[in-house]
Amino acid sequence: MSITKEQVTDALSNVIEPDLKKDLITLNMVRDIEIDGKNVSFSVVLTTPACPLKALIERACINAIIHFVDESANVTVNMTSDVTSKRKDDKALLPGVRNIIAVASGKGGVGKSTIASNLAVALAMDGARVGLVDADIYGPSAPIMFGLENQRLAVHEIDGKAMMEPVLKYGVKVLSIGFMVDPSKAIAWRGPMASRALTQLFSDAVWGDLDYMIIDLPPGTGDIHLSLVSTVPVTGAVIVTTPQQVSVADAIKGISLFQMDAINVPVLGLIENMAYFTPAELPDNKYYIFGKDGGKKLAEKLGINLLGQIPIVQSICESGDNGRPVVLDEGTPSNFAFMEMARNVAQQIAIRNANMEPTKIVQPVN
Repeated sequence: MSITKEQVTDALSNVIEPDLKKDLITLNMVRDIEIDGKNVSFSVVLTTPACPLKALIERACINAIIHFVDESANVTVNMTSDVTSKRKDDKALLPGVRNIIAVASGKGGVGKSTIASNLAVALAMDGARVGLVDADIYGPSAPIMFGLENQRLAVHEIDGKAMMEPVLKYGVKVLSIGFMVDPSKAIAWRGPMASRALTQLFSDAVWGDLDYMIIDLPPGTGDIHLSLVSTVPVTGAVIVTTPQQVSVADAIKGISLFQMDAINVPVLGLIENMAYFTPAELPDNKYYIFGKDGGKKLAEKLGINLLGQIPIVQSICESGDNGRPVVLDEGTPSNFAFMEMARNVAQQIAIRNANMEPTKIVQPVN
């Protein structure tokens, strides 16, 4: 008896997407079913190429066909993706950008820019189209972290308007105010000037189609943060902290900013940077030199997700100075930590888009 498409569809209706809590057929995630004798092939369209549950879903699909249809079936699953978005207004700023993610911290010195840079590159390594906006107007670091200190910014005239071209590096489109100023001089701008500069990074640049735009914000809770949420619809915010109590206390302020009624940007979760020290010669050892699980405990207390715990590793510091994000070093503990973090972020974006209303630009906050 030959296998039918109806049998395959019925079998796959038993496979539940773990995050969205519905079956693959209901979610319209199964496409292109083809049957040739005992050979069954189809595509599963995930909500992100960085899905941390990709292998689990693939195994579940194969098992469903073998269990419910034919135990001798030869099953081929093509795992692909189409990044979800809740943006609806194609006439809005950045119409081709599906998700805008703010990376923030309550205080400086917690490695926020390192997190943002490696997050962007990790998502790109998983196949997503990614952009990074270095919105730390007063202390831009993306030129150093991506090895672009001497980069000249290309400008094109489009419909009579001069438009900046983001620089493509490591699969990420990068744009920073650091490309436009002398790195040896201080940037002394008042709030309105800095806010206008931020807006230009969005409105006067050719970003094209992106799955994720990562915004590396300045530390604290100031004008740039308010300008961001008043300019573009932010899909969600990621907060960076270190384990120390002083950093955790400031992280609470960063979280509360996005949770204000007037702003109401979803907080996707918390990343604990410098969570522990692992010596190169003792890769299995962890030394909690800044305290243990400060970020983890805060996430549990506030009921938000812990997206990752990033260790203190010398190569992370060196990679930032050398202009090559450490996540590119495949097979290393740092690579594993950052890839896991990025996949958790992508997972939370997909869950947010499945369960919450479309993003909206916040009315200017006085």
